[in-house]
Amino acid sequence: MRVLPLICVCVGLTVTAGWGQVVNGLKGLVDDSVITEYEVRQATAPAAELLFREYRSDPATLNQKYAAALSDNLEQLMERQVILHEYTKAGYSLPESLIDETIQSRIKERWGDRRTLTQSLQAEGRTYESYRRQMRDQFIIEAMRSQFLGKDPFISPRQIEDYYNAHLEAYALEDQVRLSMIVLNKTGDTNDPVPALAQEILQKIKAGESFGDLAATYSEGSQRRERGDWGWVDRSVLREELAEVAFRLQPGEVSEVIDTGTTCYIMRVEELKAKHYKPLRDVQSEIERTLQAERRNERQTGWIDRLKRKTFVRYF
Repeated sequence: MRVLPLICVCVGLTVTAGWGQVVNGLKGLVDDSVITEYEVRQATAPAAELLFREYRSDPATLNQKYAAALSDNLEQLMERQVILHEYTKAGYSLPESLIDETIQSRIKERWGDRRTLTQSLQAEGRTYESYRRQMRDQFIIEAMRSQFLGKDPFISPRQIEDYYNAHLEAYALEDQVRLSMIVLNKTGDTNDPVPALAQEILQKIKAGESFGDLAATYSEGSQRRERGDWGWVDRSVLREELAEVAFRLQPGEVSEVIDTGTTCYIMRVEELKAKHYKPLRDVQSEIERTLQAERRNERQTGWIDRLKRKTFVRYF
Protein backbone atom coordinates (compact mmCIF):
# COMPACT_ATOMS: atom_id res chain seq x y z
CA MET A 1 0.00 0.00 0.00
CA ARG A 2 1.44 3.40 -1.03
CA VAL A 3 1.01 6.28 1.41
CA LEU A 4 0.78 9.86 0.20
CA PRO A 5 2.37 12.76 2.12
CA LEU A 6 -0.24 14.36 4.36
CA ILE A 7 -1.28 17.94 3.77
CA CYS A 8 -3.96 20.11 5.35
CA VAL A 9 -6.61 21.41 3.00
CA CYS A 10 -9.48 23.75 3.74
CA VAL A 11 -12.43 23.14 1.47
CA GLY A 12 -15.43 25.45 1.14
CA LEU A 13 -18.78 24.48 -0.33
CA THR A 14 -21.24 26.81 -1.99
CA VAL A 15 -24.13 25.53 -4.05
CA THR A 16 -26.09 28.18 -5.92
CA ALA A 17 -28.92 27.49 -8.31
CA GLY A 18 -28.36 28.48 -11.92
CA TRP A 19 -31.06 29.22 -14.46
CA GLY A 20 -32.81 27.08 -17.01
CA GLN A 21 -33.84 23.45 -17.02
CA VAL A 22 -31.20 20.92 -16.02
CA VAL A 23 -31.16 17.75 -18.11
CA ASN A 24 -29.18 15.06 -16.28
CA GLY A 25 -27.48 13.54 -19.29
CA LEU A 26 -24.02 12.00 -19.50
CA LYS A 27 -21.18 14.46 -20.15
CA GLY A 28 -18.04 12.50 -19.35
CA LEU A 29 -16.70 9.08 -18.46
CA VAL A 30 -13.46 8.24 -16.64
CA ASP A 31 -13.03 4.47 -16.51
CA ASP A 32 -16.31 3.47 -14.78
CA SER A 33 -17.00 6.87 -13.17
CA VAL A 34 -19.54 9.13 -14.88
CA ILE A 35 -19.90 12.90 -14.88
CA THR A 36 -23.42 14.10 -15.50
CA GLU A 37 -24.94 17.25 -16.96
CA TYR A 38 -26.35 18.03 -13.52
CA GLU A 39 -22.91 17.93 -11.90
CA VAL A 40 -21.46 20.24 -14.53
CA ARG A 41 -24.28 22.75 -14.16
CA GLN A 42 -24.04 22.65 -10.37
CA ALA A 43 -20.30 23.34 -10.57
CA THR A 44 -21.02 26.24 -12.94
CA ALA A 45 -23.90 27.71 -10.89
CA PRO A 46 -21.91 30.39 -8.98
CA ALA A 47 -20.35 31.68 -12.21
CA ALA A 48 -23.73 31.46 -13.95
CA GLU A 49 -25.31 33.89 -11.50
CA LEU A 50 -22.49 36.39 -12.01
CA LEU A 51 -22.74 36.07 -15.78
CA PHE A 52 -26.50 36.51 -15.69
CA ARG A 53 -26.22 39.73 -13.68
CA GLU A 54 -23.55 41.13 -16.00
CA TYR A 55 -24.92 40.05 -19.38
CA ARG A 56 -28.67 39.70 -18.86
CA SER A 57 -29.29 42.44 -21.43
CA ASP A 58 -27.05 40.70 -23.99
CA PRO A 59 -28.41 37.13 -24.41
CA ALA A 60 -25.98 36.19 -27.19
CA THR A 61 -22.90 37.05 -25.10
CA LEU A 62 -24.50 35.50 -22.02
CA ASN A 63 -25.07 32.19 -23.78
CA GLN A 64 -21.56 32.22 -25.23
CA LYS A 65 -19.88 32.84 -21.90
CA TYR A 66 -22.12 30.38 -20.08
CA ALA A 67 -21.26 27.69 -22.62
CA ALA A 68 -17.56 28.42 -22.09
CA ALA A 69 -18.01 28.19 -18.31
CA LEU A 70 -19.77 24.83 -18.69
CA SER A 71 -16.91 23.56 -20.84
CA ASP A 72 -14.29 24.74 -18.33
CA ASN A 73 -16.09 23.12 -15.42
CA LEU A 74 -16.58 19.86 -17.30
CA GLU A 75 -12.83 19.76 -17.91
CA GLN A 76 -12.11 20.45 -14.24
CA LEU A 77 -14.46 17.67 -13.16
CA MET A 78 -12.86 15.28 -15.64
CA GLU A 79 -9.38 16.15 -14.35
CA ARG A 80 -10.47 15.61 -10.76
CA GLN A 81 -11.89 12.22 -11.62
CA VAL A 82 -8.72 11.23 -13.50
CA ILE A 83 -6.66 12.05 -10.40
CA LEU A 84 -9.02 10.10 -8.13
CA HIS A 85 -8.86 7.17 -10.52
CA GLU A 86 -5.06 7.20 -10.42
CA TYR A 87 -5.16 7.31 -6.61
CA THR A 88 -7.28 4.17 -6.49
CA LYS A 89 -5.54 2.32 -9.32
CA ALA A 90 -2.03 2.97 -7.94
CA GLY A 91 -2.98 1.80 -4.46
CA TYR A 92 -2.31 5.00 -2.55
CA SER A 93 -3.67 5.43 0.97
CA LEU A 94 -4.81 8.46 2.94
CA PRO A 95 -5.68 7.89 6.62
CA GLU A 96 -9.41 8.23 7.12
CA SER A 97 -8.75 9.51 10.64
CA LEU A 98 -7.10 12.63 9.20
CA ILE A 99 -10.20 13.43 7.18
CA ASP A 100 -12.47 12.95 10.21
CA GLU A 101 -10.24 15.17 12.38
CA THR A 102 -10.18 17.92 9.77
CA ILE A 103 -13.93 17.76 9.24
CA GLN A 104 -14.53 18.04 12.97
CA SER A 105 -12.20 21.04 13.15
CA ARG A 106 -13.99 22.71 10.22
CA ILE A 107 -17.40 22.00 11.74
CA LYS A 108 -16.34 23.67 14.97
CA GLU A 109 -14.79 26.64 13.15
CA ARG A 110 -17.57 27.33 10.66
CA TRP A 111 -20.77 25.81 12.05
CA GLY A 112 -20.11 25.26 15.74
CA ASP A 113 -21.54 21.75 15.81
CA ARG A 114 -22.50 18.92 13.48
CA ARG A 115 -26.22 19.57 13.88
CA THR A 116 -25.87 23.06 12.41
CA LEU A 117 -23.77 21.66 9.56
CA THR A 118 -26.39 19.00 8.84
CA GLN A 119 -29.15 21.63 8.74
CA SER A 120 -27.09 23.75 6.35
CA LEU A 121 -26.47 20.78 4.09
CA GLN A 122 -30.14 19.81 4.15
CA ALA A 123 -31.04 23.33 2.98
CA GLU A 124 -28.79 22.67 -0.01
CA GLY A 125 -30.31 19.26 -0.63
CA ARG A 126 -27.17 17.44 0.46
CA THR A 127 -26.22 14.95 3.16
CA TYR A 128 -23.38 14.74 5.62
CA GLU A 129 -22.08 11.68 3.80
CA SER A 130 -21.85 13.59 0.50
CA TYR A 131 -20.04 16.43 2.29
CA ARG A 132 -17.55 13.98 3.78
CA ARG A 133 -16.95 12.40 0.36
CA GLN A 134 -16.26 15.83 -1.08
CA MET A 135 -13.76 16.59 1.69
CA ARG A 136 -12.09 13.21 1.22
CA ASP A 137 -11.81 13.65 -2.54
CA GLN A 138 -10.35 17.13 -2.14
CA PHE A 139 -7.72 15.82 0.28
CA ILE A 140 -6.74 13.10 -2.15
CA ILE A 141 -6.51 15.49 -5.09
CA GLU A 142 -4.37 18.03 -3.23
CA ALA A 143 -2.10 15.30 -1.84
CA MET A 144 -1.62 13.82 -5.31
CA ARG A 145 -0.87 17.22 -6.80
CA SER A 146 1.59 17.97 -4.03
CA GLN A 147 3.48 14.74 -4.63
CA PHE A 148 3.55 14.72 -8.41
CA LEU A 149 3.83 18.44 -9.19
CA GLY A 150 6.39 19.15 -6.50
CA LYS A 151 7.55 22.50 -5.16
CA ASP A 152 7.21 25.84 -6.89
CA PRO A 153 9.54 25.90 -9.90
CA PHE A 154 12.73 27.94 -9.67
CA ILE A 155 12.70 31.09 -11.80
CA SER A 156 16.11 32.52 -12.62
CA PRO A 157 16.93 36.25 -12.68
CA ARG A 158 17.58 35.92 -16.43
CA GLN A 159 14.08 34.50 -17.02
CA ILE A 160 12.58 37.38 -15.03
CA GLU A 161 14.55 39.95 -17.02
CA ASP A 162 13.61 38.33 -20.35
CA TYR A 163 9.93 38.36 -19.38
CA TYR A 164 10.16 42.01 -18.32
CA ASN A 165 11.72 43.06 -21.63
CA ALA A 166 9.17 41.06 -23.63
CA HIS A 167 6.22 42.61 -21.75
CA LEU A 168 7.61 46.08 -21.15
CA GLU A 169 4.43 47.90 -22.17
CA ALA A 170 2.55 46.12 -19.39
CA TYR A 171 4.70 48.08 -16.93
CA ALA A 172 4.37 51.47 -18.65
CA LEU A 173 3.33 54.51 -16.67
CA GLU A 174 1.72 57.28 -18.70
CA ASP A 175 2.67 60.95 -18.64
CA GLN A 176 2.37 62.39 -15.16
CA VAL A 177 2.28 65.88 -13.76
CA ARG A 178 2.78 67.03 -10.18
CA LEU A 179 -0.02 69.51 -9.85
CA SER A 180 -1.38 72.14 -7.50
CA MET A 181 -4.88 73.43 -8.12
CA ILE A 182 -7.36 76.00 -6.87
CA VAL A 183 -10.95 74.91 -7.38
CA LEU A 184 -13.89 77.34 -7.21
CA ASN A 185 -17.44 76.05 -7.66
CA LYS A 186 -19.73 78.40 -9.55
CA THR A 187 -23.09 79.32 -8.04
CA GLY A 188 -25.04 79.21 -11.29
CA ASP A 189 -26.54 82.68 -10.66
CA THR A 190 -26.87 85.20 -13.49
CA ASN A 191 -24.32 87.46 -11.83
CA ASP A 192 -22.10 84.65 -10.55
CA PRO A 193 -19.19 86.24 -8.62
CA VAL A 194 -16.94 83.19 -8.92
CA PRO A 195 -15.34 83.94 -12.36
CA ALA A 196 -14.39 87.43 -11.15
CA LEU A 197 -13.00 85.97 -7.91
CA ALA A 198 -10.96 83.47 -9.91
CA GLN A 199 -9.45 86.28 -11.98
CA GLU A 200 -8.67 88.23 -8.80
CA ILE A 201 -6.87 85.20 -7.30
CA LEU A 202 -4.94 84.70 -10.55
CA GLN A 203 -3.71 88.29 -10.45
CA LYS A 204 -2.54 87.82 -6.88
CA ILE A 205 -0.56 84.75 -7.97
CA LYS A 206 1.00 86.69 -10.83
CA ALA A 207 1.85 89.48 -8.38
CA GLY A 208 3.90 87.00 -6.38
CA GLU A 209 1.54 85.79 -3.64
CA SER A 210 1.91 82.15 -2.57
CA PHE A 211 -0.17 79.71 -4.63
CA GLY A 212 -0.39 77.40 -1.62
CA ASP A 213 -1.58 80.18 0.71
CA LEU A 214 -4.26 81.23 -1.75
CA ALA A 215 -5.37 77.61 -2.28
CA ALA A 216 -5.66 77.11 1.47
CA THR A 217 -7.78 80.28 1.69
CA TYR A 218 -10.02 80.05 -1.35
CA SER A 219 -10.01 76.57 -2.89
CA GLU A 220 -13.11 74.42 -2.51
CA GLY A 221 -11.37 71.29 -3.75
CA SER A 222 -10.70 68.21 -1.66
CA GLN A 223 -6.99 69.11 -1.49
CA ARG A 224 -7.57 72.43 0.24
CA ARG A 225 -5.94 71.20 3.45
CA GLU A 226 -2.91 70.17 1.37
CA ARG A 227 -2.72 73.77 0.07
CA GLY A 228 -4.04 72.62 -3.31
CA ASP A 229 -1.34 69.95 -3.78
CA TRP A 230 -2.69 67.04 -5.86
CA GLY A 231 0.63 65.20 -6.01
CA TRP A 232 1.48 63.17 -9.11
CA VAL A 233 -1.49 62.86 -11.46
CA ASP A 234 -1.88 60.72 -14.60
CA ARG A 235 -3.28 62.34 -17.70
CA SER A 236 -6.30 60.02 -17.61
CA VAL A 237 -7.27 61.18 -14.11
CA LEU A 238 -7.94 64.76 -15.21
CA ARG A 239 -10.88 66.07 -17.19
CA GLU A 240 -9.92 66.44 -20.83
CA GLU A 241 -9.95 70.25 -20.79
CA LEU A 242 -7.78 70.31 -17.68
CA ALA A 243 -5.33 67.69 -18.99
CA GLU A 244 -4.83 69.66 -22.22
CA VAL A 245 -3.71 72.68 -20.22
CA ALA A 246 -1.78 70.90 -17.47
CA PHE A 247 0.45 68.94 -19.86
CA ARG A 248 1.27 72.06 -21.91
CA LEU A 249 2.55 73.98 -18.92
CA GLN A 250 6.19 73.89 -17.86
CA PRO A 251 7.26 73.38 -14.24
CA GLY A 252 6.57 76.55 -12.27
CA GLU A 253 4.01 77.90 -14.77
CA VAL A 254 0.46 78.81 -13.77
CA SER A 255 -2.55 78.43 -16.04
CA GLU A 256 -5.11 81.04 -16.85
CA VAL A 257 -8.56 80.55 -15.29
CA ILE A 258 -10.19 77.45 -16.80
CA ASP A 259 -13.98 77.76 -16.75
CA THR A 260 -15.72 74.42 -17.36
CA GLY A 261 -19.21 75.88 -16.94
CA THR A 262 -19.75 74.67 -13.40
CA THR A 263 -16.27 75.20 -11.92
CA CYS A 264 -13.31 77.52 -12.27
CA TYR A 265 -9.79 76.08 -11.99
CA ILE A 266 -6.35 77.59 -11.63
CA MET A 267 -3.46 75.16 -11.98
CA ARG A 268 0.23 75.30 -11.24
CA VAL A 269 2.56 72.61 -12.54
CA GLU A 270 5.31 71.68 -10.10
CA GLU A 271 7.01 68.88 -12.08
CA LEU A 272 6.51 66.87 -15.26
CA LYS A 273 7.32 63.22 -15.86
CA ALA A 274 7.09 61.79 -19.37
CA LYS A 275 5.92 58.25 -20.07
CA HIS A 276 8.22 55.82 -18.31
CA TYR A 277 8.31 52.24 -17.07
CA LYS A 278 8.24 50.67 -13.66
CA PRO A 279 11.79 49.57 -12.85
CA LEU A 280 12.47 45.86 -12.93
CA ARG A 281 13.25 45.79 -9.21
CA ASP A 282 9.70 46.99 -8.45
CA VAL A 283 7.99 44.24 -10.46
CA GLN A 284 10.47 41.39 -10.01
CA SER A 285 8.37 39.53 -7.42
CA GLU A 286 5.22 39.94 -9.53
CA ILE A 287 6.96 38.52 -12.60
CA GLU A 288 8.37 35.63 -10.58
CA ARG A 289 4.88 34.70 -9.37
CA THR A 290 3.52 34.95 -12.93
CA LEU A 291 6.22 32.68 -14.32
CA GLN A 292 5.81 30.20 -11.49
CA ALA A 293 2.08 30.03 -12.17
CA GLU A 294 2.77 29.41 -15.87
CA ARG A 295 5.24 26.63 -15.05
CA ARG A 296 2.80 25.05 -12.58
CA ASN A 297 0.06 25.10 -15.21
CA GLU A 298 2.42 23.48 -17.72
CA ARG A 299 3.30 20.76 -15.20
CA GLN A 300 -0.36 20.25 -14.33
CA THR A 301 -1.35 19.95 -18.00
CA GLY A 302 1.44 17.48 -18.74
CA TRP A 303 0.64 15.39 -15.67
CA ILE A 304 -3.09 15.23 -16.43
CA ASP A 305 -2.37 14.32 -20.06
CA ARG A 306 -0.18 11.44 -18.89
CA LEU A 307 -2.89 10.23 -16.51
CA LYS A 308 -5.52 10.42 -19.25
CA ARG A 309 -3.40 8.25 -21.51
CA LYS A 310 -3.31 5.61 -18.76
CA THR A 311 -7.08 5.29 -18.40
CA PHE A 312 -10.29 5.31 -20.41
CA VAL A 313 -11.57 8.87 -20.85
CA ARG A 314 -14.52 9.86 -23.01
CA TYR A 315 -16.50 13.07 -23.53
CA PHE A 316 -20.13 13.12 -24.63
